[in-house]
Amino acid sequence: MTELNTQEQTQAHNTQEHTTHSHGMHAAPSQTAGAQSVQERIDYLMSYTPTGLFMNGDYTDASDGGTFAVYNPSTGAELAQVASATAEDARRALDMAVDKQAEWAAMSRRERSEILYRTYELLLDVTSELSLLQSLELGRALPDCQAEVAYAAEFFRWFAEEAVRVRGDFRPSPTDNARFLVTQQPVGPVLAVTPWNFPLAMGARKLAPALAAGCTAIVKPASKTPLTMLYLAVVLRESGLPDGVLSVLPTANASVISDLLDDPRLRKLTFTGSTEVGQQLAAKAAQHTTRVSLELGGNAPYIVLDDAAVDLAAREVAVAKMRGAGQVCIAANRFLVHESLVDEFVPAVVEQMKSFTMGPGYEDGVTLGALSGPDQVDSVAELVDDAIVAGATLCLGGIREEGEGSFYPATVLTEVPAESRIAKEEIFGPVVAIQTFSTDAEAIRLANDTHFGLAAYVFSESLERALNVAESLEVGMVSINKGALSDPAAPFGGVKESGVGREGGFEGIREFLETKLISIPPR
Repeated sequence: MTELNTQEQTQAHNTQEHTTHSHGMHAAPSQTAGAQSVQERIDYLMSYTPTGLFMNGDYTDASDGGTFAVYNPSTGAELAQVASATAEDARRALDMAVDKQAEWAAMSRRERSEILYRTYELLLDVTSELSLLQSLELGRALPDCQAEVAYAAEFFRWFAEEAVRVRGDFRPSPTDNARFLVTQQPVGPVLAVTPWNFPLAMGARKLAPALAAGCTAIVKPASKTPLTMLYLAVVLRESGLPDGVLSVLPTANASVISDLLDDPRLRKLTFTGSTEVGQQLAAKAAQHTTRVSLELGGNAPYIVLDDAAVDLAAREVAVAKMRGAGQVCIAANRFLVHESLVDEFVPAVVEQMKSFTMGPGYEDGVTLGALSGPDQVDSVAELVDDAIVAGATLCLGGIREEGEGSFYPATVLTEVPAESRIAKEEIFGPVVAIQTFSTDAEAIRLANDTHFGLAAYVFSESLERALNVAESLEVGMVSINKGALSDPAAPFGGVKESGVGREGGFEGIREFLETKLISIPPR
C-alpha cells in the first residue's frame, strides 16, 4: 500500500463523519486492484473518490450546498453528485491564493521541485485507480487512460527539473552607463480552466509549470469530468503541497470563471477548450491586462504525399485519429491523400479502423470507448450525415449505436466534398474523412484553408520534401511520418484561432514568469 493510500485510510477512519459530509476521500485506493469484478472495483473506487471542493488542503461542500451530477457515458447512469462552487467559494479560493502567493514564491526552487517530483512518483503508483476513474467519467478505453496517466505524470517530472533551471542574466548597457540584472519572477495567482477530454493531463500540463514557477493556482475542471482533477489534488497534497496553494473548484455555474476574471488580483488565465469560449474569456481578462494562454480548437490536416509509405500512413491513424475515440484537439481531422494513393490507402485505413473493439472503456479488450455524452454523439452524427448528403461515400460505420451509452462506431468517409461541414469543423469523434489532391501546392492550400492552426501530420519518404511542406503549413506543430505528436518536453500550442502561448517544453514555464529588469549604476 502506498503512503498516499495509507494516509487517506487513516484520515478517513479518524474523520469518517466529516469526510462523508464534505465529500472527502475515505478509503484506500490500492484495494481496488484486488476486487473480484469490474463492478466491485467501480463501486469501491467511487466510495472514496472525493466529490467536494478542494480548498485549503481539504474537501468541503459548496457554500450553498449545491451539487451537480456527473454521468458515466458508457451507461448513461449517474456516477456521482459533485459540489458546485459558487461565486463566494471562488472569492475564498482567490483570497487564499493571494495570501499564499508570497510564501509559495519564496519557497526554494529545490523544495518546489521535490514536491513536483513526488507528485510524479505518486501518480504512477495510482495509475490503475486514475485510469479507471477517467474511463468512468469520460467513457474512454482503459489503454488510453493508462497512457494519459503516464503522460500527465511526466509533466510533473519535466517541470520538477525546470523549476530549478529558471534563470536570468547580467549584462552591461551598450553605453556603459548602467549594468542590467534581468530576473524572472512568478506572475502571481493563476486560474486554470481545463477541458473534459484530458481530465488529468490538461490539469498537469497547466499546474506543473505554474507551481514550478512559484504561482498559486485555482483549477476549474470541466463539469463532465471533475473527479479526476479532484483526485489529482489528493496526490498533490500528499506530495507536500502546502495548504491554500491550490484550489479545485468544480462547478455547474460558468459565471464563476467570469467572477474570478473580474478580480484584478488574478494575474494569469490558462484555458484549454473551445475557440469561442476562449476568446470570450480572453476579452474579459484583457479588462485587467491579465496574462492569457489559450489552447483552442483544431482542424488538423493529415497529408499523405505521393511518395509516402501507405502502410505506415494507414497504421499511424490509430494514434493520430483514434486516441481517445478521436476526442483530441490535435486529432487528424482532414485526411488529404494524393490521388495516386487513395485506392491503396482507403482499404488499409478501413482495416485499421475495423480493428477497434467498441464497448464500455473499463472492460477488458475494449479499445474504442464511449464518447463523452449524448451531445457529442449528436455532433459527430450530424457531421457524418451532412457529409453523406453532400456527396461523401460511407465505407465503414456511420450508424450510431442504439441502446444505453454514448457510442459511435469507427467510421471512414471518402470523396468528402471540400464544402461539407466535416471538412471545415472539428469532428471530435472516431471518423476518418478523406479528400484527395494532385500536387503538393494543392495539399498545402487545402491544409491552410481554415481559421485554425494547431497541428498537422505529413507523410513522405523524402525528409526534405516533408520539411518543405511542414514549413509551409500554418500550424504550431507538425508531426512527420508518425501519429504521435505531443510530449511534455516539447512546446505545445497553435497559431491563428487555435490559441496563444505554449505549454510544455522549455517554453511552458515562461508562461508563468514575469521578466524584471534591475538597473544598477556603472562601476
